[in-house]
Amino acid sequence: MAGPRLALAAALLCSCTSPVADANSWWSLAMNPIQRPEMYIIGAQPVCSQLPGLSPGQRKLCQLYQEHMVFIGEGARSAIKECQYQFRQRRWNCSTVDNTSVFGRVMKIGSRETAFTYAVSAAGVVNAISRACREGELSSCGCSRTARPKDLPRDWLWGGCGDNVEYGYRFAKEFVDAKEREKNYVRGSEEQARMLMNLQNNEAGRRAVYKLADVACKCHGVSGSCSLKTCWLQLADFRKVGDLLKEKYDSAAAMRISRKGKLELVNNRFNMPTQEDLVYVDPSPDYCLRNETTGSLGTQGRLCNKTSEGMDGCELMCCGRGYDQFKSVQVERCHCKFHWCCYVKCKKCTEIVDQYVCK
Repeated sequence: MAGPRLALAAALLCSCTSPVADANSWWSLAMNPIQRPEMYIIGAQPVCSQLPGLSPGQRKLCQLYQEHMVFIGEGARSAIKECQYQFRQRRWNCSTVDNTSVFGRVMKIGSRETAFTYAVSAAGVVNAISRACREGELSSCGCSRTARPKDLPRDWLWGGCGDNVEYGYRFAKEFVDAKEREKNYVRGSEEQARMLMNLQNNEAGRRAVYKLADVACKCHGVSGSCSLKTCWLQLADFRKVGDLLKEKYDSAAAMRISRKGKLELVNNRFNMPTQEDLVYVDPSPDYCLRNETTGSLGTQGRLCNKTSEGMDGCELMCCGRGYDQFKSVQVERCHCKFHWCCYVKCKKCTEIVDQYVCK
């Protein structure tokens, strides 16, 4: 049932060519609460028309798959959270600025940071939809039907209910890429370069989830003897996906658009990126100062580490502007003791610590 519906969705997207303002994004589904599927009638258009940030093609997909929208929002939220974790010690720390564009004007720059954001967002949707299938939350999919791995021992059972990564990948590709594929730009233009960049990074994010999904097993037998094992496909922890994409961010390839309308390397000494790699078309701003044009929030007021020589250190984080020192009181659990049976009792300890913020 899922296959024909996704094919129908793809056909609907092909008929959609009107562009949507770049200020809006489906990321806004993470910032605005979405009604649970049981709270509205399937096929009712008002729900989809009221969701902010959707392109025309994504809105049509919403009408076909309304019950998916909650999980797309969950995927976007997990992606934003992961982005903020990965960049917590960088000048740009993946801050959200409003509920519509989410990250603001900084996403209009085809930078490494934008590349990572698109990739981790696509990965978040794959992750959330795959898990929702396994948990029986969606009527169009169920447990994974992945074939038994060839290297799985013969006496181990291949079954259980695995995360449906295949469906999650296919649906995320249709939904997330819809906004890019419905645009028609002049061949070789900067707009086409950005569209191709977004599609490449979306794919890299989806493939990261697919690549890291692995076999999980559970033992059966008397007294935990593990005489029998049942195995299934399981998603990796999303932190691992974020770590992998952060590595791809660090090695992202600088690209430009050719006259033929394809991305090509700025520096031919490097290898062409694969579908698992991130690409960018614009240099990153330094993010040091607040800039309304680029959307940079600057680093004034950011905490920094006085003793670090890395990006979180005061010298780099504060861009040479210096820093202020202040003292703060931290309360932590301490002197914890285990009591039989069965709880841990702790005291609260206060400590005055020095902290530093950028000028």
